[in-house]
Amino acid sequence: MTLANGEAHQVTNNGDLSKPFKIFVGYDPREDLAYKVCRHSILKRSSVPVEITPIVQSDLREKGLYWRERNKLESTEFSFSRFLTPYLANYDGWALFIDCDFLYLADIKELMELIDDKYAIMCVHHDYTPKETTKMDGAVQTLYPRKNWSSMVLYNCGHPKNKGLTPEVVNNQTGAFLHRFQWLEDDEIGSIPSIWNFLEGHNKVVENDSTTFPKAIHYTRGGPWFEAWKNCEFADLWLNEMHDYIEEKKLNAS
Repeated sequence: MTLANGEAHQVTNNGDLSKPFKIFVGYDPREDLAYKVCRHSILKRSSVPVEITPIVQSDLREKGLYWRERNKLESTEFSFSRFLTPYLANYDGWALFIDCDFLYLADIKELMELIDDKYAIMCVHHDYTPKETTKMDGAVQTLYPRKNWSSMVLYNCGHPKNKGLTPEVVNNQTGAFLHRFQWLEDDEIGSIPSIWNFLEGHNKVVENDSTTFPKAIHYTRGGPWFEAWKNCEFADLWLNEMHDYIEEKKLNAS
């Protein structure tokens, strides 16, 4: 659990101050550095206190919260455990889930200000059909409706529909049910601008239009921490953040 900026306060869409904003990050041992850089990028820019928790499959299994057998098409250890976010947040307030391969370039408070309580969840409504057949370190690139919608989700954890996301449901329901948000009606899924889940290699910055520049880059095909993707778009931004994280770690250790 990580607290930033001193006292525990949360800024929601109506300006209420109560407790830290909960952020759950999908964790995979193959991407440990990606997780640490992602976490650093949030804390570095956040003007409000946040509580960052990695979703670690081995921990969930030890606690009896996750027992699903791994499917060969699962590219990460958090392919399904991500949907435990409302449960892990005690079905209380709003919480954010993100994959570990994100790099934040803006204050998380700006994202929180988009929250609308009328929705059960909010996410970027991508229309994404990847050209590659593999990603990351050779994982199979799968195609399905609403692909990448679940990679960054604001959950209204206390919403009655989200209380149905129990460990039993997450462990037993199909990938289609979970990743397509089939426990919800379409009008219960709010939309967020794509700059908050800017897919490297897919979304584009429009020249001289600052509104198209990403606030959070998602290296969904694979980031510079993988040899095959060391020269991907925005690799320099991630590498700069990594060096900043390493330098800060050295300072804290001295």
